[in-house]
Amino acid sequence: MRTWRPGRFALGLTILAVPLVLALLGPVLAGDPGPRAASFTLGGGHWLGTDFVGRDVWRQVLHGGRPVVLTALAATALAYLVALPVGLAGALTHHRLLEELLMRPLDVLLAVPSLLLILLTATVYTPGPAGLALLVAVANVPDAARLVRAAAAEAAARPAVEALRMQGETWWRMGVGYVGRSMLRTLAADAGTRLTGVLYLVATAAFLGVGVAPDAADWAVMVDRNRTGLFVQPWAVLVPALLIVALTTGTNLLFDAALDKGGRRGAAVPSTRTDAPGATVRSRTEKGARP
Repeated sequence: MRTWRPGRFALGLTILAVPLVLALLGPVLAGDPGPRAASFTLGGGHWLGTDFVGRDVWRQVLHGGRPVVLTALAATALAYLVALPVGLAGALTHHRLLEELLMRPLDVLLAVPSLLLILLTATVYTPGPAGLALLVAVANVPDAARLVRAAAAEAAARPAVEALRMQGETWWRMGVGYVGRSMLRTLAADAGTRLTGVLYLVATAAFLGVGVAPDAADWAVMVDRNRTGLFVQPWAVLVPALLIVALTTGTNLLFDAALDKGGRRGAAVPSTRTDAPGATVRSRTEKGARP
């Protein structure tokens, strides 16, 4: 009899599925709002009690995940959308001036703490969810671009890239076809960590009232607004807080498991492939080095 042993991938997927399902399908399952009750009460037909203004906590939980998840995903995608071409261009260009023009402004932006940048910008205008996603993306672009440039520079220094350049291959073929594929594992590892950091930044900004209304149905706002009744009605704080923790923990476990699986698959491939540019040169060098 075979025993199914859930691995890290199954564990991460299970942990991540709970907040994701609530975030994506919660508004559909929430139904119509019922009458408000007294603040911070348990029972009375409310599964998780009521919040600081007497609203049903379970209904707020169902509505509060989508803004957090969509804002974090949009901010992460926007950050990579800018960081990937900038980092690749900085690594593959042979013009020192162009590299300085691309990377030095990002170093200035990197010196400003992310949360401080968001708070300072929020004093000038009040961002909505889209504005918050844009601010978080801008705060993550410098770090992501430097990581992409470092990973791309290592791959661009290989003989295969020089062989492609001598063959007259296009920048797209070298930058995306070879260098981009070479740093996929590095980008995947960074994506899991960065998404966790973006979730933390989005939740912190929402906790401070940036990008969301003070009484919005948002998991981070729920933690902030209901913390005064933590010892009276703890579910209004613990449930959204645990969902945010599950979201970040499940994301990291899922990415780690995917990387482990990719590493094992890559280890099974022989190192003497002949379809990669430069492989023939390496094999001849190795043969010539043998006694």
